[in-house]
Amino acid sequence: MPLISDLLALCKLKVVALILLTAVVGMFLAVPAPYLPNGLLVLSASIGISMVAASAAVFNHVVDEQIDAQMSRTNQRPLPQGRVSKNQALVWGVFLGFIGLGILQLFVNIITVVLTFISLIGYTIIYTLYLKRATPQNIVIGGAAGATPPVLGWTAVSGTQGIEYACLLFLIVFIWTPPHFWALAIYRVEEYKKIDMPMLPVTHGLAYTRTQILLYTVLLLLVSLLPYLSGMSGLIYLVITIALGVRFLVYAIKIYNNPDDKIIAWSTFMYSINYLMLLFIALLFDHYWLIFLWEIF
Repeated sequence: MPLISDLLALCKLKVVALILLTAVVGMFLAVPAPYLPNGLLVLSASIGISMVAASAAVFNHVVDEQIDAQMSRTNQRPLPQGRVSKNQALVWGVFLGFIGLGILQLFVNIITVVLTFISLIGYTIIYTLYLKRATPQNIVIGGAAGATPPVLGWTAVSGTQGIEYACLLFLIVFIWTPPHFWALAIYRVEEYKKIDMPMLPVTHGLAYTRTQILLYTVLLLLVSLLPYLSGMSGLIYLVITIALGVRFLVYAIKIYNNPDDKIIAWSTFMYSINYLMLLFIALLFDHYWLIFLWEIF
């Protein structure tokens, strides 16, 4: 029997944590301040969405077992090392997905179940099985599945009411995904060449990828202003998102101006994770800042 630690390693818990953060923020933003969403609903939706996200991660490990074994970044994962068999991983993935969707069905609502299931199919089948190996635009197109968690959080609390605001959150994550992952792809370009994976730096070269990172980062800075411009968020969010976006842009410019420095690409990748996390925390803080001040004083 596989160790629990190995089964959990298949779930990509750090990625799931970021997914959960964006989903939970979506839940709270769906309720007008100073009101809070129902606690049991938030807990149920969080568990269900997290389990389905973990299920998608497990299926990703199963599909990518052969290429993971050839890359230094992934060759220590449980499947390439033989600590978990493919059949065991499949059972684990199905279990997580089934229980997660079941929780959403029993305690949340049907629209969240449907959207979560579509996201699961989009990531595991459309992206992992097909797009990832078929086109250098894999990250752009497949990013749609990874951008759904804030929408799932929103619908869990409010259904389709005000869902246009949730779509703004979807758009932010969708535009964030390419510069985030292409920075990693530049850093790992030799490994992607080795396994003949059609990532953008492999098919179009580093210069083209650096330009795309810069353009997408500029677009991200503009898109991140939409919650403020639409009236969804206020000045606190505006100031924070501009500061975060400008710093991200500085990293993108450094990548563009330093073609041979892969350390900058890695630093950009790491910052991009913090960027998304802090941006969603800023959305939450801006939404409830009066409550936070009341608690402090």
